[in-house]
Amino acid sequence: MSETEKKVPNPCVGVCALDENDLCIACQRSGMEIAEWGVFTNEEKLQVWEKIKRREKGEIIK
Repeated sequence: MSETEKKVPNPCVGVCALDENDLCIACQRSGMEIAEWGVFTNEEKLQVWEKIKRREKGEIIK
């Protein structure tokens, strides 16, 4: 089974609060990424995970 065929875990930790940059203070997703998570393909979800990792390192904001 390839990476994109596996179920991609939801990064939500149950603390939904968006900061001034429209990012959740807990999971680091944007409001739009949170809203659309349920309709994203596995590939799109993996792309969001990559953005989360970069946000946590301070490399990107959006």
